[in-house]
Formats: sequence, structure tokens, C-alpha cells
Amino acid sequence: MSCCDRRTEVEGGVFNNKQMDWTSDNDDSDKFEWESDGEAEPSSAPAFRNLDAAGPSTLDSNGWANEEAPPTSLVEGYVLMGFPKEMVLKGIKEIGHSDANALLELLLTYKTLGDDAAAGNCSTSGCFPQSVEDDDDFDFENWDGDDDADGREPNPDSSGDEDFLREMSEKDNKIKSLVDMGFPEDEANMAITRCGVDAALTVLVDSVYASQAAGDCHYGNLSDYEVTGSCFDSLGGRKRARLMEGSKKRRKRYGGAAQGNRRPLDGSHEEPMPLPNPMIGFNLPNDRLRSVTRRLPQQAIGPPFFYYENVALAPKGVWATISRFLYDIEPEFVDSKHLCAAARKRGYIHNLPIENRFPLLPLPPKTIFEAFPHYKKWWPSWDPRRQLNCLQTSMSSAKLTERIQCALASSGNPPPKSVQKYVMDECRKWNLVWVGKNKVAHLEPDEVEYLLGFPRDHTRGVGKTERFKSLGNSFQVDTVAYHLSVLKDMYPNGVNVLSLFTGIGGGEVALHRLGIHMKTVVSVEIGEVNRRILRGWWDQTQTGTLIEIADVKSLTDDRIATFVRRFGGFDLVIGGSPCNNLAGSNRHHRDGLEGEQSALFYHYFRIVDAVKSAMGRM
Repeated sequence: MSCCDRRTEVEGGVFNNKQMDWTSDNDDSDKFEWESDGEAEPSSAPAFRNLDAAGPSTLDSNGWANEEAPPTSLVEGYVLMGFPKEMVLKGIKEIGHSDANALLELLLTYKTLGDDAAAGNCSTSGCFPQSVEDDDDFDFENWDGDDDADGREPNPDSSGDEDFLREMSEKDNKIKSLVDMGFPEDEANMAITRCGVDAALTVLVDSVYASQAAGDCHYGNLSDYEVTGSCFDSLGGRKRARLMEGSKKRRKRYGGAAQGNRRPLDGSHEEPMPLPNPMIGFNLPNDRLRSVTRRLPQQAIGPPFFYYENVALAPKGVWATISRFLYDIEPEFVDSKHLCAAARKRGYIHNLPIENRFPLLPLPPKTIFEAFPHYKKWWPSWDPRRQLNCLQTSMSSAKLTERIQCALASSGNPPPKSVQKYVMDECRKWNLVWVGKNKVAHLEPDEVEYLLGFPRDHTRGVGKTERFKSLGNSFQVDTVAYHLSVLKDMYPNGVNVLSLFTGIGGGEVALHRLGIHMKTVVSVEIGEVNRRILRGWWDQTQTGTLIEIADVKSLTDDRIATFVRRFGGFDLVIGGSPCNNLAGSNRHHRDGLEGEQSALFYHYFRIVDAVKSAMGRM
């Protein structure tokens, strides 16, 4: 499947061919300097006071404004749930009573911190700091927050501005500290709002956990007072040790330390979403040492099955957004170097089972020399590569390979370290191989086809440049087939497939190589060259029906519903939306999902949702 091309519309009409700026998605080096241009920093503005609040002359004997006094039934309802009346009144004074969920979270926070602290010792500036239990994983008291105030200088002419900027800086630092521990930014922000900027970090941690505990109950509208007290009793009785133990477990999940390797899925940190190391997904073929289980959110469970792919090293927040739109499913990040001889770091979000997977046979070669043994003759001892980096959409120039040959010819054997470094940098960048003495060359298109799992001559018949573009934007077939293999026993009579951003048909080739018959494929692909490649392969190998559409935007909900009725639904929706604005090499237009091409991801979600809705009405 293609991950990096734009689309228009076909199905019996005239193709609207638009010129594309193709970019490499070369994510092959862990040392590559990934950028995230134009990304906003976490909001650091503190909550402003209500300048229209009632003055002393309008307050009653209990300190309430005449028109703001809470209904007696409301207070009594929370008291019946087990909260002290003083605590309820204090909570309502702090945040009002219009938002029942927010008020419940605040009361649970008070309850967790202790009734006395909440009712008497928790001032408006922050909650009373509690003592910290011993924690071998993390030293809260010595947490080193970010001392940088984003370059903001206080105004020497205004003490009010100075206090304002100081508060902004403190809040910013604490949000970053909580995010680095593994908490989502919005929950960190809410905890600071509840407990105050001056609250100790340990108090904020407990507040976040209390808020999460409240969310687990899913109560709905508390004003009805029809809820049983059991859940409130269990939550209200939670001890600090229980919360701290949960904090330990969460920190271990994200690296076991303040600055561990894992960060939260919300993508709020300034770096791209941290990826697992090694990047092996939920499991690999013949991996009997690990047993991974996952539980899909209810709304993600099919029909249909869906499978989405894109570059793993995307700008910050991208995978969090993709996951959120695709029913909060955890991404499966896989580097294809664990299944073949070339790296390809990709993220996959799908609702397929992950048990009983099996690989394509014969197993693909895992090293350069297994794939192309004839290159070993000329391979210098100082070139340590045993696998190739990510296969790109372009090839090196003849001038570059000539410069390398000249540099080596004028050097000794072995060449100086500086020459070795220059040559190795270019070889890694362009996946150059040794074809003679001091002579390197780029891979040929048929070699790239082989590494990516396509049949020989799959892209033959179009220009060499176009072949590299199409292959560089495709799926790695062996990786995708391993994930899709679970469908074989589930659909012995074949599948109906909706293929979005089809490219040169990586998903279809994977299904074919698995022996899964494709009864119907509705293919959506803008590239005329890609459509020609897919159609040529389909006519030679398939007996099912291929319907071609060029533009995902033309695939309306009504049109989807028509296809669903016609074919009795789709068994699989598969595709990888354009990565043009996500790939690290696109320095000028790396705009994330807001970019012109990569924003087409939202059509993938829209279409999947429309298919689910239409099939739900069958």
C-alpha cells in the first residue's frame, strides 16, 4: 500500500492527474535529527480570577453570593455519597457546581489527600503537601524540573507582571515534570488547576490518580442521585500507598525513572512519540519468549477489520491523534529489519487479532549477503553494514558514485578514517552497494521489489524514476502479511476489501501471497502509474472484481453504503494515508496531520466509520 501519495478520482471517469512533490521518508538512522516545526508548546497561562465575582456586600453569612448558593439537595446528595459537608461546600466554592464530573474529581482528590487537609489545610494557593513514601524508582523531592522559562523576561517596571510570569514559569515546569513522568498533559494541567501552582509535585501526582479513579466509574449525571455508594466508598477509602504503588507501576511502564525511555501516548512532549526499542510490534514470527495480549476498546471491535499504516517517526502528537481517531487503539510499531534485509520503521493501528499469526514462506533473507550474495566479493572490511536502511523514493546520482570512487582511488587501503566516514555516510543514506573495486552503485528496481516482498517485475513497464517512487511509498509485504495472516482461517471463502491509498497494491499482494482469495477489491488510488501497476498485476493473478476510484473525497457516505449493500459489507479496510508532511526528510512542509497531503488521514477515519455505520444497519 502507498503511504506517501495524494489521490483524485477514477471509476469510469477522466483521471485528474496532479503533479506531486515526492519526498523521501528516510527514517533509517536513529541519529537523524528529527524536527517538529511549528509545534505549539504546552499552554502555560494560569487561570485568571473572575473580576465579576460578588463583593463582600453581596455575600450571605456562609460566604455565598445570594444568587450562587448551592441547592441544599445538591450538598446533601454528595454527603450521602460519603463526603463531609465541609468538604462539599469547599469544593463548590472553589469550582462551582455546574460541572458534576469536575466537582466529583475534586472531592475524590480531597478524600485521597485526607479529610483534614481538604477541609482545613488546603488553601487557595495549593493543597497541603503530604509526606512522600519511600520510592526506589523516583525521587520526587529531588525532581529536576525545567528551569527554562522559555526565554521570558519579567518586566522590571511591574511587580504584577513579574508575579504573573513567575507563576506561568512554575506551571510550565510542573506540567513538563508530570508529562515526563508519563501523565497526559491535560490531566497534569487539570491537577494544577485543582491544587494550585504552588502544590508539591507529589500532591499533583496523587491528584491525577484520584481524577483517573473518578473517571473509571463512568457515573454520568450525578445530579440525579441514583448512584449506589459502593464505588464511592471504595474510591474514597483508597490509601496513599495504593496510589503511590500505581504511580510506581506507571513510571516503570514509561522507563522506570524520571527521564525514562517511554513517554505518554498523548504526544505532548516536544520530541516525536517515543518508540519501543527494539521496534518489534506485539510479536514476531517464531517469537516464543514473549506473550503479548491486548484488549481493544469496545467501539473498535469490528466489523469490519481495519488496518492503517504510516511512518513511525512522525512529528509530535501525530500518532496520538491517529490513535484517538481510530478508537484509541494502541499503535503497533515495527521495523521491518526484523523480518527482512531492509529497515522500514512503521506504525500500524488495527483491530485484527494478534494471536495465531504466521509468516510468509519462504522466509525472506535477513541480511544483505543472504539477499544478494554476489556483492560480498567486493564488500570492504571497513563497511560494517549487514542490513540496508529504509528504501527511499529516489536514487543516488551518478556524480555521487563517481566522487566516492575517486576518493577511494586516491586513498590507501584501507582508506583514512575521514574518507571511510564520508563514504559510509553516503552509503547508508542512499543504500549503496559494492559492485566492484572502490565502486558503489544504487540498488536496481527489481532488487527493491525483492526486498519489499513484491514479485519480480511487479513495477516493470514504467520509468525507472517512477518505479523508485512507487516502491519507496509502498508497504513491506512480509510485515503486512504477517499481521494479516490471521484472516486466512477466518475467511476460507475469500474477502471483500476496501483498499484506501492503494499505491501499487502492497496489501493485495500480501493477501494473495497468504492464499486469501479477494472476491472484491474497491481500490482508491490517485496515482495513474500506481493504478496501472496494480491493474496489470491483478489481471495476471486474480479472478475477483477490481473497482478503481481515484479520490477518497469522492467516496461519500452514500456511496459507501451502496457498496456495503452490494457486497454485503467489507471484511477489511486497509490503507496508509500520505506521509508527505510526516516524514523526517520533508523539512519544508513537515506540518503533521495539518499538512495538505497528510490531512487525508481524516478521510481514512471517516470512511472506516462510515463502513462501520453502514454495516451496523444491515
